[in-house]
Amino acid sequence: MPGEGLEPAATTSSFRREQRGVAIGMGAALGIAVIALGLAVWAGKGTAVDPFAERLQWTLRADGFVVIWLVATVANVARQRFFSEQDIAGSGSTDASDRVRMASAITQNSLEQTVIAIGAHLVVTATFDASQTIVATLVALFCLGRLLFWAGYSRGAHGRALGFALTFYPSVLALVASLGALTFT
Repeated sequence: MPGEGLEPAATTSSFRREQRGVAIGMGAALGIAVIALGLAVWAGKGTAVDPFAERLQWTLRADGFVVIWLVATVANVARQRFFSEQDIAGSGSTDASDRVRMASAITQNSLEQTVIAIGAHLVVTATFDASQTIVATLVALFCLGRLLFWAGYSRGAHGRALGFALTFYPSVLALVASLGALTFT
């Protein structure tokens, strides 16, 4: 049960405040994603259609920017462990310090978001003939989202909400648009 063992009034107040911060971040990210992707679709209209193999190659190259965020988070965990007497032996040997636990949580979330994003980018590439502008926008939103997520993580759920949502919502919107296009065309 949420807030078990805590004073109900304090839990409710701080929980509601945190929820409000998360909702604001999520709403802002959804608005940014809708506007950015709408502009990308508009900008891509009337552009020359490249063959699928060229679009796929372009998407895979662009996704290097997505993967580098995952690499950076793994490197950060390794760096944290290297400089920590408690953590240098690895996660299987000891309980992780707070710093390594936080860095590992960021890595885990980044892995999840990377898998979703790359999958969405590939589906967009296979679905839409003029996909490069859309994928470029998705990659840019992902990179901005990861930066904000990482920077805000230590401030709690409200601190990371905008960054999380800027990586998650664009991928979801891209998948929904792609599946809609496949279903209704």
